[in-house]
Amino acid sequence: MARRDRLSGNEAVAEALRQINPDVFPAFPITPSTEIPQYFASFVANGKVDTEFIPVESEHSSMSAAIGASAAGARALTATSSCGLAFMWEELYIAASNRLPLALALVNRALSGPININCDHSDSMGARDSGWIQMYAENNQEAYDNMVQAFRISEHKDVKLPIMICQDGFITSHAVENIELLEDEEVRSFVGEYEPENYLLNPDCPMAVGPYSVTDYYMEAKRNQAEGMRHVEQVVLDVAEEFAQLSGRKYGLFEAYRLEDAERAVVMIGSAAGTTKDAIDRLREKGEKVGLLKIRLYRPFPADAIAEALKNVKAVAVMDRAEGYSNHGGPLGADVMAALFRARSAALAANIIYGLGGRDVRVEDMEQVFEDLQTMIDQNDAGETYRYMGLRE
Repeated sequence: MARRDRLSGNEAVAEALRQINPDVFPAFPITPSTEIPQYFASFVANGKVDTEFIPVESEHSSMSAAIGASAAGARALTATSSCGLAFMWEELYIAASNRLPLALALVNRALSGPININCDHSDSMGARDSGWIQMYAENNQEAYDNMVQAFRISEHKDVKLPIMICQDGFITSHAVENIELLEDEEVRSFVGEYEPENYLLNPDCPMAVGPYSVTDYYMEAKRNQAEGMRHVEQVVLDVAEEFAQLSGRKYGLFEAYRLEDAERAVVMIGSAAGTTKDAIDRLREKGEKVGLLKIRLYRPFPADAIAEALKNVKAVAVMDRAEGYSNHGGPLGADVMAALFRARSAALAANIIYGLGGRDVRVEDMEQVFEDLQTMIDQNDAGETYRYMGLRE
């Protein structure tokens, strides 16, 4: 039986973690993710979980401690944002290469500099090729639901990879929304007990974690890691189907919003999808065929499924909340356009950088994007394929 509550995104993630009751949670505070370990520490203090909560001296240490705990056979996680994630960079690759299924609650925030504490995706996009699974939420409900599903995905026997559950800083992390929570026993039954196959504290199977790898073995280790990532898409779908039976809320690799007959489409990640849906609804009332593809799973990137979903559109705008400094656009734009190219799509496409450092995204802004897409169709020319939206004149 679901129960309704009013929670911020950070509270929702912390509540999911309370219900999961992980073994180890090392943490170091950084805005805007600080509230997650703060709320969780109160659960520890009040005896609502029996998690080993470890206050550490830095983000590098929090990820290191989570790695050590996971290698020892514990269900472990941590939380961070922005420069905290950057400080973990070295350890991110170690967690993934050692096939440790720990979790990271990431609250997206702009990377310095200049110093900015508001939302964009530069932090997680910088870590997109570190070997972690990445899932993104549009709103507080999705942040909660993704966190509940996280360990089922990362700990799957065919995956065994760390997972990053991302939500937009302040926009969802601190905004309060009505959401539906599962009962504690439902969550714990759904997630289950962690039963590691290989771990350091198993006396029957002595092992080393993270040894030096010579040239003769390194490449095979990376190929093995990639093989785990190849199984993620199907596992995400299987876990989502089981979650839908429990909660009534359906998820996939992405959400296709009014896309079935769309001639113009926007592809994006995160909270601005809600604003875009409002723009789409307005334009649909005028008879315009517009739609949205909101990506939930970004790593691994479901290229074939995305290309299939966009196969009938005439023009696409890929919205990036991070700059790639390639002179060709952002990381999401590169991935989507590569997917369309491999599928031999005839759609005109543009990559638009938006919302950096928390810059507002209005319904009117997204209506203008769709208008620009119509101009591309009318002129049969994508024009400038690398653009910025919302710059001050």
